[in-house]
Amino acid sequence: QYQLVESGGGLVQPGGSLRLSCAASGFTLDYYAIGWFRQAPGKEREGVSCISSNGGSIKYADSVKGRFTISRDNAKKMVYLQMNSLKPEDTAVYYCRLTIFPNDYWGQGTQVTVSS
Repeated sequence: QYQLVESGGGLVQPGGSLRLSCAASGFTLDYYAIGWFRQAPGKEREGVSCISSNGGSIKYADSVKGRFTISRDNAKKMVYLQMNSLKPEDTAVYYCRLTIFPNDYWGQGTQVTVSS
């Protein structure tokens, strides 16, 4: 049973920071890349960042480059998303995703709200 559980969301003021966590269970995290996605109200889900199985390859959406940092700790079965200099447009539900072809597995999401 592949399971992902996100946590760490909340309400933060513009310019603030949050660290999201994605806890993996039911599979060997070491073998797989993990992606972070987000979905704002009324918008399609979009990719934010992804990290390869050993952390050697990382990608970011242009909208978060220089502000967000993805990392992973395979021993702890965790993937993180450090979000700095948050903007109101970062408000969304954030999800982590595991792809084991041809299936995608998603967590339940964690809400991030950036507002003064």
